[in-house]
Amino acid sequence: MNSPVLFEICVGSAQGAIAAQEGGARRVELCDNLIEGGTTPSAGAIQVARKHIDIGLNVIVRPRGGDFCYSDVEFETMARDVETAAEGGADGIVIGILNPDGSIDVDRTGALIERIRPLPVTFHRAFDMTADPHRALDDLISLGVDRVLTSGQEISALEGIDLIAGLIEQAAGRIVIMPGGGITERNVAKVVAGTGAREIHVAAGSSVPGRMTYRNPNAFMGGELRPPEFSHDITDANRVSAFIQAVTPHV
Repeated sequence: MNSPVLFEICVGSAQGAIAAQEGGARRVELCDNLIEGGTTPSAGAIQVARKHIDIGLNVIVRPRGGDFCYSDVEFETMARDVETAAEGGADGIVIGILNPDGSIDVDRTGALIERIRPLPVTFHRAFDMTADPHRALDDLISLGVDRVLTSGQEISALEGIDLIAGLIEQAAGRIVIMPGGGITERNVAKVVAGTGAREIHVAAGSSVPGRMTYRNPNAFMGGELRPPEFSHDITDANRVSAFIQAVTPHV
C-alpha cells in the first residue's frame, strides 16, 4: 500500500513491533511502560524486535515517567541506554530533556546527540511541555535534531493542529515535525490535511484477554491504581492498516 504518509507506530514490546510491520507501518517507536508515556525498553526487547522486523526501529531513552528534568544519575543512565540501544540495532534514538523553566536543556541534549550520532535523533513530546514552543524548535534545529514529536501542546494533535501547522512553516524543511497524540483512524486525515505533515505517530492498540485460565481474585501486581490484571494491550495490525488506508488515495 503506497501511502503518502509515513506512519510511526508506538509499540510496547517486540511483539508489538512485529504486528506494526504486519499492518504496513514503515517505522516503530519501541517503548516500555506505555501507560506512563513510554520509558526505555529492555536490551532484550530491542534485540528481539530488531531480529524480527525489517522496518525502521526507533528506541525511546527515558529513564522514568513524570517530568523531563533529570538528575545527574538519571542522565548518566540515559547516556548508557543510548549506547545499549545502538548496540541492539536501533535505527534511531528518541530523547527529551528540559530545564526547570520549561526550556530545552541544550547542553545535555547536545551531549546525548554526540553519543547517538550517526543515528538520527527524535525529540519526543517533552516538547509539548516547553514554555515557548517556537524558541524550543529553534533550539532543536540548532542542535541538529532530525525530528520532533508533538501534539501541538494540546491533549490531542487535532486540537493542536494550528500550532503544528505553524511549527511546520517555521521549520521550513530543517527538521521534521511529526504530529502525535490522540490521533485515531477517524481524525488522522484531518490532521494530515490541516498540517501538511508527512510523518504521523500513532498508537494502534487493542485490549485482549490474558492467557491465564486460573485467576486469583485476592492478589494483584503493582499499586492500588492499576491496569486490568487479566488483560493486556497489544499493537493491532488491523488498526495499523486502517490508519494507512485513511490517508491513502483510492484509485
